[in-house]
Formats: sequence, structure tokens, C-alpha cells
Amino acid sequence: MDTRTALLVTAAALLVASAVGAVAVPGAITDPRETNEPPGRIDVAGATVSPGEVRGETAELRLGTDIRHHGGTVENVTVRHRAIGSESGLLVDETTVDVGDVDFEGEQTVNGTIDVEREGGYRIETVVFADGQRREEQTTRVAGVAALTPDYADTRVGFTEGSVWPTVAVSVVEADNETATLSASVSVTNRGDVDSEDIDLRLYLRQADSNVIAAEATETVGTVRPGRTDTVRATVEVPNGYNYYIDAALFDDDVLVDETQGVANLNPQETITANETVRDVQFAVEDFERGEGGVGGDGGDGAARDGGASDDSTPGFGPLVALVALVAAVLTARRRR
Repeated sequence: MDTRTALLVTAAALLVASAVGAVAVPGAITDPRETNEPPGRIDVAGATVSPGEVRGETAELRLGTDIRHHGGTVENVTVRHRAIGSESGLLVDETTVDVGDVDFEGEQTVNGTIDVEREGGYRIETVVFADGQRREEQTTRVAGVAALTPDYADTRVGFTEGSVWPTVAVSVVEADNETATLSASVSVTNRGDVDSEDIDLRLYLRQADSNVIAAEATETVGTVRPGRTDTVRATVEVPNGYNYYIDAALFDDDVLVDETQGVANLNPQETITANETVRDVQFAVEDFERGEGGVGGDGGDGAARDGGASDDSTPGFGPLVALVALVAAVLTARRRR
């Protein structure tokens, strides 16, 4: 066997040995392009809470959890949210979001929702699991849920809040000894971005000391353009000589959306301000009974507004005449002496 033949035989033997080794030992031959991928890591980069659907007694909280991932694939990832009462420490609601396998590089937001009552505050505990193992957690505190406006009462039209311009202004249209006709002008403002729809303005006029409703009125607040203020007027008739609170409320489909108060001072001796009475003023219920003669019934003889003077005084001369008679008697007695 010459040298060339010997080299060929040796090379063939080496190839056979290499092939047998590759089959007998898996992984003996590796792709040089392959690299060792580090194990996957997942954590919470941030969390947000925003209001969702707001109902009468409960509110939906929308939770956004920013998940950060690096390295290899993390399998079977889930995010659990728990709402716990701040004062009671009791579990209020719980939800779990199935994310699945995470293989992206960077951050991704996982959304979830929970329902809580519209009172008190809450601690939102967010935990990230991978294959049932706790990987990361985040705690967020929420307060002031009661301040959220229910969806059914969400309107951008409300009473005007000015430091000088009155929200409720009252003027006397006509008055006599029995009744007074008042014109109430109420200012409303559209704080939204679109034209408002029709809503109702309801007024109650309460006598200051008795809280008896002397008159009421309902008017329609028409379309108000964004950022504009409109004035709605209503005319009512009440017994004269008393002070009144004017309770004004806005209703959207029978839902109370805003309220305010003004006053009408018809008593020349006493005045009141909103939610405050200076002192009691004599009041007669019969003046506010609705009879056939109008608000004050048939009017009677007007004794209800004569200052409450009693009828048990002695008829005849008054106190001044009696005093003059007494002085005359004393002078007469001195002359006789």
C-alpha cells in the first residue's frame, strides 16, 4: 500500500468514527450560529388605574399593568388583581388575566378590570405569576371613589358658579297685601365640548322658618352651546311678607345632576341668606294652604299677618287716656287740700 492509499484509508476511518460518535453522543456537533439564550425575566414596570363604568352603588376600575420582559420565553404568565378595602382589610373583588407565553423584548400593557363600591378607599394588589410561581407584585392605592359621577348623571350642564354674577336672582313682578309674583332667573353653564341636550329645571320656594313649600315651578333648559351660559326664568306666586329659600335643581331624565339655592326676602324687617336664618319670623300655616281663592285660600280677614296681636285688650280708652286721667285726679286732690 503506497502512501497515498494509506492517507485515504485513514481519512475514511476518521469520517466513520466521527459519524458514529455524533450518533452515539447527542449534541456532540453544534451549530456555531447558536448561542446560549439567558433565562427569561419578567417584572412590573408600572401600573395605572382609571375609572370605567360608574353605576349608582358600584364603579368599575380599569387596571393597566406594564410588564417588562428580557431573555428567553416565560411560559404560562398570568396577572392577578385584588381590591382590598383600606379600612376593613376585606377582599372586595378579584380578577385574573391570562397572558400566556411571553417572548417579546421590552414592555407590554396587560389590561384588567375590577368592581368596587362607590365609597371608601381601596388597595389594589397586582401579582404576576409564571407557571404558578410568583414573579413580581405591585400595590396601588385608590381613594375618592365616591366622587366619581355615575354614567346616568354625567352631564356637563350645571349651575353657574360665579363670585359676582348670581346663580339665582329674584325680582318682584307684582305685589299686594296678600300675594307677591316673583320672577326667578337661574344661570346654567355648559362646561362640555358639545351642545347640551334638554334637561329640566325644578324650583321649590320654601318659607324660611317652616320649610313649607309655598310654590313650585318646572322649566326646560334648552340647548346650551359649549362654554356658554344661559338664563332660565320662572314665575311663581307666593304669600307676601315672608322670606323664602329658593331650592333649584337640574334633572336629566329624572336624575338629579346639580343643585343650588337662593333666597327671596319679602319680609321688610328681617332678611335671610342661603342656608341661614337670622331669627324666627312669625308664621301662619293657613297662608300657605291651597284653597279655592289661590295660594292663600280665600284670603280670610288678613289676621294671619297682623303681627300676632291678641284680642284680649280692654275696649275703650287706650293707655294714654288713662294716664292723663290719673294726672288730672292728682292735681284735683292737691287743690282741695
